[in-house]
Amino acid sequence: MTSATQHQTFLARALADGYVEITGEGRNERIHYVAAMHSERWSDPEEKVRAELWAELIYKYEYAPELIGFEVNVPRRTPNDFADLVIYSDDEKKMPWFVIECKRGDLSDAAFDQAIEQACGNRASLGAPYCGAVDGIRRRLLRFDDRNKYPPSERERNHITDFPVRYGAPPPWRFYKNEPGKDLPAVPREELRAAIRKCHQTLWEGGRRSPIAAFGEFSKIVFIKHRDEKDLDRPNGEPYAFQRRDGETTEQLAGRVDALYDKEQRLEPDVFTDRIAVEPPILAQCVEHLEGISLDRTELDTKGVAFEEFMGSFFKGDFGQYFTPRELIAFCVAVLDPKRTDLVLDPACGSGGFLLYALDHVRREADQRFSSDSIQHFQYWHNFAQNNLYGLEINEELARVAKMNMIIHDDGHTNIVGHDAMDFPENIREKNAGLTADKFDLVLTNPPFGATIRRTEKGDGYLEQFELMRYLGKNYPLHSQMTGAGDETDTRRMSREVRPRARAIAYEHPKIEIAW
Repeated sequence: MTSATQHQTFLARALADGYVEITGEGRNERIHYVAAMHSERWSDPEEKVRAELWAELIYKYEYAPELIGFEVNVPRRTPNDFADLVIYSDDEKKMPWFVIECKRGDLSDAAFDQAIEQACGNRASLGAPYCGAVDGIRRRLLRFDDRNKYPPSERERNHITDFPVRYGAPPPWRFYKNEPGKDLPAVPREELRAAIRKCHQTLWEGGRRSPIAAFGEFSKIVFIKHRDEKDLDRPNGEPYAFQRRDGETTEQLAGRVDALYDKEQRLEPDVFTDRIAVEPPILAQCVEHLEGISLDRTELDTKGVAFEEFMGSFFKGDFGQYFTPRELIAFCVAVLDPKRTDLVLDPACGSGGFLLYALDHVRREADQRFSSDSIQHFQYWHNFAQNNLYGLEINEELARVAKMNMIIHDDGHTNIVGHDAMDFPENIREKNAGLTADKFDLVLTNPPFGATIRRTEKGDGYLEQFELMRYLGKNYPLHSQMTGAGDETDTRRMSREVRPRARAIAYEHPKIEIAW
């Protein structure tokens, strides 16, 4: 069940129980909170966040709707200020207990920090022991119930993981494996896409990192997140590690995340070779964006679309790379119809789009043949992912992105190599013995177009190994470089990699070449 579905279900229950009503249509549609005798415009994005949280407070956290106030006037604030939601601990509503600011889901980090300060200021004026801010999936909650331990200026050691249930103590963790009501939810595409975008903006730090460098750090963080969810050694009912625990500082959280990364890096030394280069406060914000999402439970197509849209919007044109539109990838894969016995190669794999779609194509075949929870189903597609998918990518950063992309789609990263596909064959084989000539049944690729190949960069014999250069040598003077020839030489290289009667398709913008 997605987080959005959970909230909507809570709100549906509130509608059914008569705690809330929605009237009118279009721009005149309004939501009426019956117990609080309060109404607001329903088209306001912030109101939708508030309504969903309000219903969750009632049904999940067991607070009486009569004791939740809306737009509570805050004394001693200039100009006049109003708290979005206030939970009271007494029937007379004279003892504020939790003060909450609700914001729309696309809030920036800076704006969310301002919302936290607003909540803290309102809390201090109202005299409540707890406060926080929520903007969809993300929530940041703070405690001030011990004035000696948590002064009004404290924002680190007083972090709490979740709302307490019915005025109880804050829980040590928020998410627990397979614990009803506390497990990680799957999310719809827009929520995942928004979380990814927020995370990248956090890492980008207003231009301190390039988009590709920021995404490289993001890849490491998502890698840890995904592996933490897949940890088979974690018993049911135990908390996930990729989350901030009660009272944990950003330094302590960063230390735990680094330890998780070190453990996984030892298991997968070829995926990421360097350390996480993110300061603790930035890393803590990234955890905040992602901790409430289950990458494992979210549908593969949802993950694929979200990541592809994200990468396409940020990286199209960077380093001369071109991320192939998913519609074209889907078309090419459908035309060649890969089978589970086919050996598949993408010599310019970029972020791994063609390989992912080939994997998904075979996985759908498994769906038609076996029950999804059977060992036969797993072996059908997993053996293909592990043994039959090969990718080459000249940009090491992108090669790591491709590996990460395959990992979060449940594998297929084993044979992705960061290397120049047009290098001498013996050099490629040194990277992976499986990358041999006359081996592959199917080649899917979008070779880089408009590239300049310089002899001084590649060494003697590099250009001469291509048939295109032998043709040019006979008909035109040889130069020290070829401009615009990268796509042509890459396409010609495909003929050397495939078996006789193999299938190949190359998307060379703006044309598609198909060979049988």
